[in-house]
Amino acid sequence: MSKQILDNLIKRYPNLESIKNNINECYFTLKDAFVKQNILFICGNGGSASDSEHIVGELMKGFLLNRKTKLDFQKKFIEKYGDEGKIFNLLQGGLKAISLTSHQSLNTAFSNDVSSELVFAQQLFVLGGKDDVLFAITTSGNSKNVLRAVQVAKVLGMKVILLTGNKYDGGKCGELADVTIMVPEEETYIVQEYHLPIYHAICAMLEDNFFGQNED
Repeated sequence: MSKQILDNLIKRYPNLESIKNNINECYFTLKDAFVKQNILFICGNGGSASDSEHIVGELMKGFLLNRKTKLDFQKKFIEKYGDEGKIFNLLQGGLKAISLTSHQSLNTAFSNDVSSELVFAQQLFVLGGKDDVLFAITTSGNSKNVLRAVQVAKVLGMKVILLTGNKYDGGKCGELADVTIMVPEEETYIVQEYHLPIYHAICAMLEDNFFGQNED
């Protein structure tokens, strides 16, 4: 099914054929991390910040499938809370993902008091651990605050996935990334237009792998 999802992406966007293997490599890197209960951190600026939040939204709740909670989890709540516990049947399975763009109080305080260049790096320094994954989104590959996060991630022993464009051949972030998905376009808004279907496909592939047995 995962192969079919990727094939359908390429069918709809033939221009992505050249990076099909990179997208697949990203999927397997994330799959391995989630199997080991590691955390995915995501960051970007502007439209890429919105993409960071969007990806978390697809991974932390049902995307295309009905992710039912495990029966033993449901039973424990019903035993503890009676009929009231039945509401927990509405909880959905998810994959551990955090957008580093969403902590506004921390990010604005750190930008004001210390350095805006290190807002993502600071969060990774505190939250990140070995074998976690950083999904860095920057159309140029050179965004300074994203680069600093990438550098911290590498020191911590995290995997780095870069979603970018080819204007600067991956930029400075591309030199450090373990996996690079480089859209074969240079104009920022066009690169971003391709980013959305790419990460939608990756999220769908992951959901099928981890929650496909729950499909109605």
